Amino acid sequence: MPNARRARAIAIAKADDRAKIVRLTLLMIAVGATSALLAVPVLF
Repeated sequence: MPNARRARAIAIAKADDRAKIVRLTLLMIAVGATSALLAVPVLF
C-alpha cells in the first residue's frame, strides 16, 4: 500500500507542475498579446 500512496503523491505533484507550466505559458502569451496591441498605435 505505501507504494500506491507514493505513486499517487508523485502523480499529483507532476500534475501540479504541469498546471504551473501551462499557467505560466498562458501568462506569457497574454503579456505578448498585450504588448503587441499597445505597439499597434505606435506603428501607424
